[in-house]
Amino acid sequence: MSTLQVSLREASMPKSRKRKRTKSQASASGRGNVNWGGGASSGGVSTKLILLGIAALVVIGGGYYIWQTAQASREFTTLAGAGTESLTWAQTLSYDGDRHLGPGEAYRYRNAYPTSGPHAPVPTRPGFYTSPQPPTGLVHALEHGGIVIYYGQAEAETIAKLKNWTSLYQGVWDGVVATPRSGLGNGVVLTAWRKRLQLASFDAKAAAAFIDAFRGRGPEKPVR
Repeated sequence: MSTLQVSLREASMPKSRKRKRTKSQASASGRGNVNWGGGASSGGVSTKLILLGIAALVVIGGGYYIWQTAQASREFTTLAGAGTESLTWAQTLSYDGDRHLGPGEAYRYRNAYPTSGPHAPVPTRPGFYTSPQPPTGLVHALEHGGIVIYYGQAEAETIAKLKNWTSLYQGVWDGVVATPRSGLGNGVVLTAWRKRLQLASFDAKAAAAFIDAFRGRGPEKPVR
């Protein structure tokens, strides 16, 4: 059929049939085309890749945290084992009671670093503090089995070690608290329930041995 005949045939064709044929031709002509651009499917793949990347980072971060914690725990255990002889320096103090103070009730301890006695209803939470904490809360932490470390003008290395230990031991019944105390200079005082170790300067082995010996062994609920 010649081009002229096709044109004449289309001219005589009803408009509705022309529209259907035009749509059919357009559909057929597009079947062979491939869309290589960033359409919906490309965006979906990108989103999946981003989510997979985030998940991988979370897994890596979690794995690194576990490894770091295990490493710190091993280091602490090694220090504690090397400092056991220093436990002979620890003092055992008299029992001064364990009652809870009433609302608004004040209490003055007879020594600067109390290891027992009346105390606040709520214990000081484990952690490293840069401002002095009320002694009544600290004594309750000791009753729970915690260790309270008083530090003075400690060196950066000592501060880093204390932060590490307080982060490592966060349990309600076996946590570690570090709080500043004026007048200590470079000294450090470690306390447990009715136990105290005073060091003229920070000794990581002696401190770790004290913590390991008495942490988690308070009278209220021993867990070690």
